[in-house]
Amino acid sequence: MGLWDVLRGHSAPRPAKLDALFAVPSAALTLEASLGLHPVGSGAVCFRAAEGRAATLTQQEASDLVSVDGGPHTESRVDEYGYTWLTIRTDPPDVGALVTDLHAVNSSLEVQGFGSGLLCSTVGFRADAGPPVFVVYLYKQGTFYPFCPTGPTSRDTLMERQVRDSLGGDLPIEEDTSRWMPIWGIQDS
Repeated sequence: MGLWDVLRGHSAPRPAKLDALFAVPSAALTLEASLGLHPVGSGAVCFRAAEGRAATLTQQEASDLVSVDGGPHTESRVDEYGYTWLTIRTDPPDVGALVTDLHAVNSSLEVQGFGSGLLCSTVGFRADAGPPVFVVYLYKQGTFYPFCPTGPTSRDTLMERQVRDSLGGDLPIEEDTSRWMPIWGIQDS
């Protein structure tokens, strides 16, 4: 970035910190010990898909990357805002393998030039009874936040704060709670 860019108010995009995802398995142990939350074996990568054949091929390549023989089940859907959700499911739940697959999909999309369209990655958890809890990785911030939906348009902010407090030593938590966006419909992911 040059002086002219600075004078015009342009800034360089913050580099992605995808390796932060590899801290999630350790965080999963913390969630289980402190709050009784167990991994459910599913996670997703959310991105704005570009148009055209190259974008379609890249999305297919990302899905194929993790869907090799005996690998996890993947599915793709487009939400009402035009974001594509590539969901990965492991059975039995394996957070380490899931995170590796999420990292591979993110990396593949980034290498193919679609990094600017990456929004977030999610990993699901659940207590023996109760609603799901998601740990959400914000791609552009390099931080995580909890999202605890309790219905189609409601969330458990107290549980979100408990998860945040539990994970503070394991993951870089997003301090600006205005970035803790609700991801309604994620239960379907």
